[in-house]
Order: sequence, then structure tokens, then C-alpha cells
Amino acid sequence: MRVVLSWLREFAPFDDDVDALATAMTRLGMEVSGVERVGEPVPGVVVARVVETRRHPQGERVHEVFVDAGRGEPLHVWCGAFNMQAGDLVPLATLGTTMPDGRTIERRKILGAPSEGMLCSARELGLGEDAAGILVLPPEVEVGADLFGALGITPDAVFDLDITRNRPDAYGHLGVARDVAAHLGLPFRVPEPTVRADGPARSAPVEIADPDMCGRFVSAVLSGVRVGPAAGWMQTRLAQAGMRPINNVVDVSNYVMLELNEPNHAYDLARLGGGGFRIRRARNGETLVTLDDVERHFTPADLLICDAQDRAIGIAGVMGGADTEIGPSTTEVALEMAWFDPVAVASTAGRLGLRSEASARFERGRDPYGIDRAVLRFAELLAETCPDLVVHDGLVDARGELPPRERSTPVRIAAVNRLLGTSLGVEDVRRLLDPIAFTVTETGSEDVVDVALPSWRPDATVEVDVIEEVARHFGYEALGKTVPKSTIHGHLSAEQLRRRLVRDVLAGVGVSEAMPNPFLAPGDLERAGLDGRFLEIANPLVAEERVLRTSLRPGMVRTVAYNESHRNAGVALYEVGHVYPPGDGELPDEREDLCVVLAGREAPAAVEVWQEVTAALGLDDRCGLQATEAAGLHPTRTAVVTLDGTAVGHVGEIDPGVLAAFDVEERVAVLDVSLTALLVAEPAVRTLRPVSRFPSSDIDLAFVLDDRVPAAVLTDALGSAAGDLLVDLSLFDVYRGEALGSDRRSLAYRLRLQAPDRTLTDAEVGEVRARCIAAAEQAGGALR
Repeated sequence: MRVVLSWLREFAPFDDDVDALATAMTRLGMEVSGVERVGEPVPGVVVARVVETRRHPQGERVHEVFVDAGRGEPLHVWCGAFNMQAGDLVPLATLGTTMPDGRTIERRKILGAPSEGMLCSARELGLGEDAAGILVLPPEVEVGADLFGALGITPDAVFDLDITRNRPDAYGHLGVARDVAAHLGLPFRVPEPTVRADGPARSAPVEIADPDMCGRFVSAVLSGVRVGPAAGWMQTRLAQAGMRPINNVVDVSNYVMLELNEPNHAYDLARLGGGGFRIRRARNGETLVTLDDVERHFTPADLLICDAQDRAIGIAGVMGGADTEIGPSTTEVALEMAWFDPVAVASTAGRLGLRSEASARFERGRDPYGIDRAVLRFAELLAETCPDLVVHDGLVDARGELPPRERSTPVRIAAVNRLLGTSLGVEDVRRLLDPIAFTVTETGSEDVVDVALPSWRPDATVEVDVIEEVARHFGYEALGKTVPKSTIHGHLSAEQLRRRLVRDVLAGVGVSEAMPNPFLAPGDLERAGLDGRFLEIANPLVAEERVLRTSLRPGMVRTVAYNESHRNAGVALYEVGHVYPPGDGELPDEREDLCVVLAGREAPAAVEVWQEVTAALGLDDRCGLQATEAAGLHPTRTAVVTLDGTAVGHVGEIDPGVLAAFDVEERVAVLDVSLTALLVAEPAVRTLRPVSRFPSSDIDLAFVLDDRVPAAVLTDALGSAAGDLLVDLSLFDVYRGEALGSDRRSLAYRLRLQAPDRTLTDAEVGEVRARCIAAAEQAGGALR
């Protein structure tokens, strides 16, 4: 919201220290996002009268304007705006004038004819934001006079405030001035209107058909209206506040709204059917052409303002209709000010996509009891340009379901100090609250006071709202800073520590972390050879990625494919993430998984990674491998991973068909396990073993094994046969060839034997070798 300093001064004597005022506003929660200096005189800009406008046959975007600047002969000016006509007074920047943006006005030829100056918009002169057309001036200013002197414009400041929804009162200059004056300790007053409704009795009757949506509707009849430009000072203020001046009636309506936060609407009484109003819910499919010339369609959830003949003439709290708008022939006005249900206004404005200055105020809640002053203020301002204005006696005040005017809440001083960390007393609280009309009354208790809640603050309802007002005016910066203390120090849980350990182990074996998209496209699961059952997201960010993944494998294989397509072969990646396989009920069986992919590697490489992870977690003695077939994995190079006999995942290779579907040419070893199961498992207690001082002996053995038998089966058999003398067992070679036969491979192991108390003899080593060969043959291997 744009707030003009000179406008604020009508309520309190604010000084010229703009920076101090901006700081005070921000401290009070009305953040100042910018301060604009306006009204600085621009020497060389004068008042000119339009003598004639003429279209040029070759000028599509400009036309010729002849103006009288008081020099006795018309000046020729080219202009790109078409909103003026003969007789209008407009600002003319004469030749040699330096504009606020740094431009210097020079004689320029356009279409062969020179331009003797420039006609100016409000923005070009720094008088407002409107740049849609040339600024049309009031008729009373003198032709040839300096523009700023003729309009009485003096340097001013405009604050651009970011008003939060819980401060509806700050949507008017009155509310901002009240708050800032109280904070700075300045006297504050609201001038009383000087006019009264004392004309001949005449009224515009009101019927409220739906009192739950319209709590109050006030109508007043004004005659003697002459539609024309508003006073110059009003046009200037409206322009500075971001409003485009239109005519005196509309401008006064906008001025009262910006000043008192009282949205209102003026209807041409001659075009008001039956001369009165009826407020009701819309009928399904009912339509109305609003002031923006758009036909709107309504439902029974919308509230309409109708004339006495039940014809819709406006959307309550949002926008009026085009049929009853003020025009040049208007002489009598039916003024309307009302209070509508905020939720109903917000619902209608949102459904129609029609946000207006009025709806912004109504939907945040406004004062239903400030209407009486606003009606008289409207008449007072309009009388400046309508000297014969009559405000007729017979003001109609129809009531529906209205919030109570008198509200209060008990406030505990101890609660104030507990929440704010202060040591305030009753008098301190009174000093802070009374100036903003949160009147404090003692209750007889030393710790509890009763605080009246003003009607213009519907957001304040309970004790904590009042405490917030105390904090605002005491000053958040004065509250100080305290660090909460706790007897419990922050730490990572056991599961968090073990998860970090898994990441460290994987980084140690050369595997990098990947973070694929957690959402899949329909068909990704089928391409990965997985069950097509899945859950869909109701409102996905991307329509093509609406499937909740049931496995990490599709995303990891797609990552391998991406790297391979960019000539980055042989990647080793892992992901820790959540998967969402469908459950028996409405919710998925969500869990955290670990998936490792090793491009260009075979299944034993993934087994080695699995062994490193289980060893680090202290679960190696409780984990096992068993040959199996699994969806999406190689049928003869896959094993199920078990923990205490329960399957927790798979290790092996990705099925060649899946790799082909993702355009991956390398073999890909994979480890896909439930990390949730691993993290909650209790690790084994580690025992220290003394380091032997005696030499070790190595045995190399190679066995031919069917592809359907996992290497882990042979590894376990060798380890068990070697017994306590075994200190290391490693698979150092895998060989396939025609001599071995199809679907067979050779696995070469190195066994390191060492005794803790002696040097092993050849006989002891030979005995262990013989036991290992026999165990391997029982496991399905043949010594090569």
C-alpha cells in the first residue's frame, strides 16, 4: 500500500524525518519496502489548453495536438496518448525542460513536422504511477502558469508499505497514522466532517435478504451533483497513492477508501431501478457486466447488490455493475457503504479471479462502525467541486448479523512478561495500549486487566493478540535476545549414526552418492522389470512424473544410462532413499532402501560391497546369501540377501533385458536392500583378537562352478572348512571360457592361514587345503 506523508499529517504532526518514520513503520510490522520522493518541481512544465487534436494519415501510434500555453499562438506537439480532447488542460514540458528521468526536451521532427515540447503523464512528472495517458488537469488552473505552483504541489514522500493480513486497519491512512503517532508519542486526532445530512427528507430503501452475509448496509441520497474533474490536490494525492483520477465522484469514493479504509460505491440514482437496494444471494447462472466490461457468472455462494426491482447492479464487496455507473449526466447519487462477510467476499473474488481494492479490504475484515463518519466525509469532499450539493435527511441503516461493537478480553500481566521476557507493570501496559484504543481497565486484581478491543481491529480477539500489540509498541528490538537452555544436549540417534557409517563405508570403497528424481513416469517400473502396481500423486509438479517409486532401481539404472550416453562409463553409484510399495491398506508400506550400482562390473563386485557394509554394521555373522530369481535381475546371477533368516533385499546383476530397455550396454552389478532393516538390527559385540607374531601361509584354489550357484555359497563353504586358522579369504579372479562350458565360471580364491601361537607346518596347511577342497565340492564346485 502506498501512503502519502502529507496525508498522514492530517491526523498527526509528523516531521520531515522520512527515514525515522520509515523505521518506525517497519518496527510496527508495516514493513517499508521503499520511499519515493514526489512533488519536486520540474521547471519548464506549464499548464496548456488543448486547442485541437488531429490524426495524421501516416501516424498510427501518434497524433498531432495543438495547445495554447499562454503565448498567444498555438504550439504543435506530437503525442502518443489519446485521452485528451479540445478544451482540456494538460501539462506541457516546454523546450529545454529537464525531466525527472534526466531527459532534456528538444525540438524533434516526426513525420516531417517539429514537436514544440512534450505533453506529460503523471509518472513522467513524478506525481504518481499512472502512465496510461496524459494527466488531465482541473479546469480552474490558469493557462501558462507553472504547473506545480498552479496545483499547489509541494515536495512530499510516499511510503510503499507491505501490510500483512492481520492488520486490516493499516489499509487506510487513518490506521497507519494512528499506529505511528502512538509509537512516536505524537498527538492524534480524526477531524470531524463539517457537513451534515440536513437536506429535505429523501432515502434509498434497503432490504437485506441474506443477513448472514450482509451485516450492515447504509445508503444516502445526494443531489446537486455536477460530474467533472476532482480538485487538483485530490488528483495529486490519488496519483501519488497509485490511483488514476477519473472524475470527482469516483475520485472522492477512492479517496475515502484510502483515507478511512471504508470501501464505498456511488450509483447514479436515475439508473437505480425502484430507487433502492436489495442484497441477496445470486441465483445459479445469474450474470452481471461489471465496471471492467466483463460479464460475470454467479452461483448461490455469491452475494449480489440489486436494485429495488431485484436487478443485479453489483458484486457485494468486489465491484459494481456497468449499468449504474456515474456518468457525465449524473445529478443525483445513491451512496452505499456496507459490511459484508469477509469469507464470502474472499470466496467470490477468488472464484471469479477478480481482485479489487475493495475486496482486498473486505476479505481481511474492516470496521463496520466507521461507516457514519465515512458517509459525511464523502459528502464533505464532493462539496468542494459540487457547490450545490445536498445531503438528504433519511439515511438508511439496515442491519444483518453484525459483529458486536463492544469487545474485550482479560489480559494477565504475568503472561505478557512470560511471553515477551519483560518486567512490565499495569501502567506500562496501559501506556503502550491506550494510544491505539486498546483501552486498559483494572479489574481489582493486581495481575489481570481488562482490555477493550477496538472495532477496527477484528483480528484481535484473545489475550495473545493484545500481547502482540504490547510487543509491537514496546519494540521487538528492545525485547533483547535469549538462547533457550536445555539439560539435554543435542545428539544423533543410533540409527542416524549407523546411516552415516554406511555412507562413509560406501565412499571408502569408491562408490559416489547419486540423487535421482524420487518420482517416476508411468512405464518406468515395467521397463525395470518390476511389478506395475504403484501409487499416483494427485497433484504432481510434472504430469509425466506422477508415480511414487516402489524401488530405487529404475532411477539408478536411468542414471547409469545417462552417464553412459555422456561417455562416462563404469560409474559406481549409490542412493539412500524412501520407496513406497503399495500396502494392504490405503497407505503404502514406506521404507528406506539402499541401492548400489556398479557399471561394467559383475555380481561378485556387488557382493564385496555388501560384505563391507555388513562388516561395518556388525551384522556379517547374521547375514547370508541364497541363489534365487528376482524380477528385473539376472536369472542366474542373483541372490537373496537375508538377515537372521529374513529376506531384506537382493544382490547380483541387472537383467540384460532391463539394461537394453534403458539403452545401457555395460553389465551392471547391483545391491538393493532395505536400509530400514539394517539400521534397526542390533550389531554384534566386537571382540579384540591379538595379532599373531608368527608367519602366515597362503593357499590359492580355483573351482569351476555353475552360474546358478552364487559365489557366496562357495565362499561360506571355504571359510567354514578353513576354521580358526583362516585370517583372510578373498576372491581374486573370475574366468569364463569355452573350455569350461556354457553357464559355468571359474572362481579363484586366496586363503591366508596363520596360527596365534606357532608357525604352521606343511602338514597343517595341507590338511586345511584338503578340507577346503572337500567343502567346495559339496557346495557344487570342482577343483580346477
